Amino acid sequence: MPRKESSAADADRAIDELRKTIDYHNYRYYVLDDPVISDAEYDRMLRRLVELEDAHPELRSPTSPTQRVGAPPAERFETVRHTLPMLSLSNAMAESEFREFDQRVRRAFRTEEPIEYVAEPKLDGTAVELVYVAGELTVVSTRGDGLNGENVTNNVKTIRSVPLRLVESECAPPIPERIEVRGEVILPKAAFERLNEERRRTGEPLFANPRNAAAGSLRQLDPGITTQRPLDMFCYSPGQITGIAFASHWEFLRTLREWGLKTNPLNELCTGGEAVVRYHQHVAEQRAQLPYDVDGVVAKVNNFELQRRLGEVSRSPRWAIAYKFKAQQATTRIRDILPSVGRTGTITPVAELDPVEVAGVTISSASLHNMDEIARKDVRIGDTVIVERAGDVIPYVVEVVASQRTGKERKFKMPQDCPACGSKVVREEGAAAYRCIGMSCPAKLREAVRHFASKHALNIDGLGDKLVAQCIETGLVTNVADLYDLTKEQLIALERMADKSAQNILDAIAASKQTTLARFIHGLGIPQVGEHMATVLAEHFGGIAALEQATEDGLLAIREVGPETAGEIRAFFALAQNRTVIERLLRAGVRPEPPPRRRAGRLDGKTFVLTGTLSLPREEVARQIGAHGGRVTGSVSQHTDYVVVGDEPGAKLDKARKLGVTTIDEKQLKQLLGES
Repeated sequence: MPRKESSAADADRAIDELRKTIDYHNYRYYVLDDPVISDAEYDRMLRRLVELEDAHPELRSPTSPTQRVGAPPAERFETVRHTLPMLSLSNAMAESEFREFDQRVRRAFRTEEPIEYVAEPKLDGTAVELVYVAGELTVVSTRGDGLNGENVTNNVKTIRSVPLRLVESECAPPIPERIEVRGEVILPKAAFERLNEERRRTGEPLFANPRNAAAGSLRQLDPGITTQRPLDMFCYSPGQITGIAFASHWEFLRTLREWGLKTNPLNELCTGGEAVVRYHQHVAEQRAQLPYDVDGVVAKVNNFELQRRLGEVSRSPRWAIAYKFKAQQATTRIRDILPSVGRTGTITPVAELDPVEVAGVTISSASLHNMDEIARKDVRIGDTVIVERAGDVIPYVVEVVASQRTGKERKFKMPQDCPACGSKVVREEGAAAYRCIGMSCPAKLREAVRHFASKHALNIDGLGDKLVAQCIETGLVTNVADLYDLTKEQLIALERMADKSAQNILDAIAASKQTTLARFIHGLGIPQVGEHMATVLAEHFGGIAALEQATEDGLLAIREVGPETAGEIRAFFALAQNRTVIERLLRAGVRPEPPPRRRAGRLDGKTFVLTGTLSLPREEVARQIGAHGGRVTGSVSQHTDYVVVGDEPGAKLDKARKLGVTTIDEKQLKQLLGES
């Protein structure tokens, strides 16, 4: 029987004291790696806290150590918008590239004096952002696209090294009202091996590497599954902080540790680029012995004011760089080369290899990319080859060891028919890839359905990857038109699908019938036809029937359609099974509305390309141009009318100059838009 405290006030005091004590010992064990009590004593305190909270449920708190496990499974992840963008890092693949970065930083400040950097191991995991309000963990989100991530709060709460409440410390400033902390969630190597061994015993697919396992664990809808996987987290950068200002990154990291957040003990303050190079060499030497995967080191300018002055370019900071390790290589033999149909229908030749260990992972296959690459490297079945893991993840063939040839090696030929569905395999003139153009090809069906239901196509809310996979595996969906034949009874029979959820899916599918022609064309997944091209085709043809019947010459008459795109469109509509799917969609009630007639604008018919950093987000600039009749495309060609040049322009400016395309700045663009 659980003991009863003499009063509610006594229980409150006892619970508060136990929580603080357990939080302290979590900090000693998971952050400092310096426990001061036995596991048995820790377990005794935790059990006592559970007893007290069970006896006094009104005293439960979301930040209690007992709440790390037990949140109910979620139906989906909510979207979280980051207060400040979570930027990605540019890479230095060699020492010379890092030295160029160091020189750029010193040139920016017109100094030959060494810059102070913070060097950190570059962890190979999943980036997340922790948000603490009044010292309590309130929300955790993945990096996502840098602007928006997924809410994984309940899953991250299962990670013992992540404090649910920050720790007050005499050695640190007061905890701010709000602080956002970025870091990397990882799965240690030993835990990864145990997890894969368990999956091997139960017949489940194995994870390719600890990074994939960490990402998969973090995105479990059921936190109960996540808690079975001993994830860890290291914190390494700030987001928005309210009520306190740090002078340097090093000061920020030291304070995080005092507040109970885990930082990497290998972090080092380096004076000058030479010190960073030595640090890189040191970490590379002990890389294999580290308990977690690293694929390089990160160097950051230490002074926050200097960081601010350096700023960002595109989505990468100018004040930090990922200085990668050299990829590891091994020699093996190609047993066979097999055609593999990818999710978009691209047929990739894959080399089946004699198993070989590369960077701690056994490799038995490697992509050969395309026929041009096979020809360039002269790869043949039976060849001895050198293989490497790009970024220590993706294996590929570096080169053939020609001296090992025996004369029995055979050249690979791409099949004329898709090995998955028997549809015709096409290769457009000038293209490297061969592609199956069957819309119902089972090898690419999951991606085809996901794309059809995506936000920028038919926008079927709630039709996530797992549900799509179940529908395909159970035979309910063999092409996108089958979505409109689904019944509630069929959906309820699927795993984790309740009555309300099933009805929500059916309502979303029904709502998707009212769509635009541009969305419908985009959703069909025609190669070379993205959002922009779908809009162009919708405006030109005004209906799906007219597009189906368009000739190649008729397509080429459209200014933005080139020979490759025209060929892809004709090949797609020439396939009878694709036309059948479209007919079924229309019979099911899908009504793609043609675009309204556009009023003539001052930029009517003009094509723009944007390059460099502009004062407004590119999406907003594109919207302004579109509102006046113009179009924004992603690449410069002889059909481009204007290239709008911002700060730090890229290769598009060089191409514009080469082609003689008119270049303008933002001020001149505003004049074209009629703004003063």
